[in-house]
Amino acid sequence: MQHLVLAPVLVPLLCGAILLLLERRHSSLVLRTGAWIGLALLLAASIALFARASSGGIEVYLLGDWPARLGIVLMLDRLGALMVLTTSLLAIPCLLYACAGWDKRALHFHALFLIQLAGLNGAFLTGDVFNLFVFFEVLLISSYGLLLSGGRGERMKAGMHYVVFNIVASTLFLIALALIYGLLGSLNMAELAVRIRGVAAEDAALVRAAFGLLLVVFCAKAALLPMYLWLPETYARAPAAVAALFTIMTKVGLYALLRVSTLMLGDEADALAGLGRGTLLAFGVVTLLLGGLGVVGALRLRISASYLVLLSAGTLFVAFALARPDAIAAGLYYLPHSCFAGAAMFMIAHIVQRERGEVGDRLLQPAPPMPRLTGLLYMVAAVSLAGLPPLSGFIGKFLLLAAVPGEDTAVVYAAVLVGSLLALIGLSRTGTRLFWRTAAVPENEPVPPTAAPRSARTPVGKREIAATILLLSYGVAMTVFAAPILRYTDAAAHQLLSPGDYIREVRAATPAARQP
Repeated sequence: MQHLVLAPVLVPLLCGAILLLLERRHSSLVLRTGAWIGLALLLAASIALFARASSGGIEVYLLGDWPARLGIVLMLDRLGALMVLTTSLLAIPCLLYACAGWDKRALHFHALFLIQLAGLNGAFLTGDVFNLFVFFEVLLISSYGLLLSGGRGERMKAGMHYVVFNIVASTLFLIALALIYGLLGSLNMAELAVRIRGVAAEDAALVRAAFGLLLVVFCAKAALLPMYLWLPETYARAPAAVAALFTIMTKVGLYALLRVSTLMLGDEADALAGLGRGTLLAFGVVTLLLGGLGVVGALRLRISASYLVLLSAGTLFVAFALARPDAIAAGLYYLPHSCFAGAAMFMIAHIVQRERGEVGDRLLQPAPPMPRLTGLLYMVAAVSLAGLPPLSGFIGKFLLLAAVPGEDTAVVYAAVLVGSLLALIGLSRTGTRLFWRTAAVPENEPVPPTAAPRSARTPVGKREIAATILLLSYGVAMTVFAAPILRYTDAAAHQLLSPGDYIREVRAATPAARQP
């Protein structure tokens, strides 16, 4: 069991490699079976790690038994376990939706899907900033393949923008790491947290600039204003199952930002204490409002879903920038909710597109009425994403507002409430145009020019509906079991803001006799 921390990275990586070897000689049924086996093993490991982390212990895993300062180290705490479990739960409906048929049209889909999960989990478990970069690249390279495979036209254009943007961000990431290593002599997170406290006065400005550049990279990955331009069109053009999985990719940047800010740039970091905190709060507020405006102005349901992802990222930036235990706890509760509800909205957009035929998910053109089930799914997702009671979105935002300190009350209250109002207006308008403003098309009359031809409407399979219902049921479960989940996130927030245990565990794993 001491090697279980490695399982969320190793299991999907090995399963993905095996599927690459099998895909040329075996049918899609074999590939799907292999992907489901790998995902089942990953889910079991994630649940076991979550249960172990719930006790409050911090586990250190040294790959190759190298000292933590020199080798690859994996760390398990409450935050890492929560993110790994969220990834596993999100992957299940995404794979189920893809298995309805889209996976057959994408080259190496199942292998890339599992390798991306390995990159995500590695980023959440690594205790080294350089290996955080490595896992970033693993998940990004996999995402390039998932996004571009089988695509053409506008998807290829959006995909190329996505690739170029991330290559530039990764280059800046490497520059920041080189500066940090040259100044502090280590890239292990716990070791950096100790060395920052003793930075010489003449090096303080350069160290501050290096960590500032690192925070900029994380903000770019999380689509903070003004580095969000790649997100709406990229997510809107991605296949539904891929876009649904991508909802957690912006959360990787937010996770990295939270980890670095609390572990290395906390109150004990001397000259670097609270670096960028006020700036992140201000830009988070503007990003939140921009996301709400994007939902109001969207002309397609998929674009609206993309801006909802941006709105959730802005909300999390605000929660984490407040750097208070109750605010971070509210953010950690809101994070999985935003992933599940946002992913469901991308699936609903694809279902609407297929049911409306050539009109697709465009909001300005009426189309024949759609099944009531689709409208019900949209209503549940919209209520959750707008933050209306009684679902989990309301709980997360209510707790965030309750945690705002006095000096930030006016700004944060205004941003969160106005952003939620804009989202509600946009989602209400979208629902009205999609499900009420319909064109009646009797069987014995010709189809109006603005309506979709009957032949163009594609039936939606049971797997797509089941995957969407499963995602929405996660949000309902988070509402029903809000109390135990909030106890966990509160404990995780306090653990993050008390990094001494994290540092001690890493140093204890490398006895002085083994240190070079």
